[in-house]
Amino acid sequence: MSLYFRNFPIYRIEWVTSAFLIGTALASLTVVPWFLWTHWDVSLGWGFVWALFTFYYFATGFGITLGYHRLFSHLSFKAGWPVKLFTLLFGAASFENSALDWSADHRIHHKHVDEDEDPYDISKGFFYAHIGWLLFRLKPKPPVTNVKDLEADPLVMWQHRHVQTIAVIVGFVIPTLLGCAYGHLVTGTPGETALACFLIVGLLRTVVVQQGTFCINSLCHMIGRRPYSTRHSARDSGVVALLTFGEGYHNYHHEFQHDYRNGVKPWQYDPTKWIIWTLSKVGLADDLRTVPDTRILAAEVKERSKVLASDTDRLVARLDGRTRELKARTIEAVRAIADDLARRSEALKEAAAQKAEVGRETLDEVRALFREAAAHLDHLRGAENPAVA
Repeated sequence: MSLYFRNFPIYRIEWVTSAFLIGTALASLTVVPWFLWTHWDVSLGWGFVWALFTFYYFATGFGITLGYHRLFSHLSFKAGWPVKLFTLLFGAASFENSALDWSADHRIHHKHVDEDEDPYDISKGFFYAHIGWLLFRLKPKPPVTNVKDLEADPLVMWQHRHVQTIAVIVGFVIPTLLGCAYGHLVTGTPGETALACFLIVGLLRTVVVQQGTFCINSLCHMIGRRPYSTRHSARDSGVVALLTFGEGYHNYHHEFQHDYRNGVKPWQYDPTKWIIWTLSKVGLADDLRTVPDTRILAAEVKERSKVLASDTDRLVARLDGRTRELKARTIEAVRAIADDLARRSEALKEAAAQKAEVGRETLDEVRALFREAAAHLDHLRGAENPAVA
């Protein structure tokens, strides 16, 4: 153990960041519950406190998802200065660094996902991808060279220069002052209401929003489906999407990173997408970038054909010789479907290149093949039981 610590690169620890992240997390687990327990029956205007918490939770959350991520990192749409300013102010209040630094790290992540250069490489483990990469740096941070476009934006650079001051004022000072004013005017407890806003709207909200963001780097590279590509570890997770305003559809996002939508299906929960679309209708956003349906379907069909072929080979390998003979027609049929899907994928890619639309008949045929393949696989799984053969 002593040898381990003697060789541990202490100089790699980000002391200020570590102290803040660990300190706020511990305080939210200890001081905040204690305060709630001891002051729940005190007239502090709890409705106001929790309403302010809700506003700040969504404002800072969308500051990251809509602003830092989709607007600045991926340039998936253009926005007017009111939208930029709002997301820069409340993005700073999430205490996730400046939009410039955040975008630089995120662009490197997309360029080198699952590689050693990936800032939050999941192959280094859940803890490292979730928060460890912020607590200590395995390597010196490379110079920032991939955000020249953002460096030309005066608002982004203003926020970058003053991000910590903005974060403290917007994230902690303003909620505390609002609590004090409300307590003075309404409840007669300005000090305690101010403290409630500091702890709940400032401290607890910061930790909750940060942990949601961190789940994208960790859980969404470990748990979920990969319907569009298995070339990387990114996964779609509806559960994480609920925690992160629609960011959980990460497999789609890594495959089509410049699309302003993460939840591309109509039923997928992506409030960030809905807000961007709404902003475009009132003149505050434009040039919303999307991926053609034909190209999306081509990726889905290609991946389904690969998974189908792999699942079939794996199931067949587990069957004994007699069962394989009995199920030869089913095996042949499912492999034929996999080949058919692979051919359709190539045809869809060509159609996408020519900007052709996907017809309803094509969609119905593909869905029918998906269902038929699933039925055949279920039949083969049942044949693994010797009694079936």
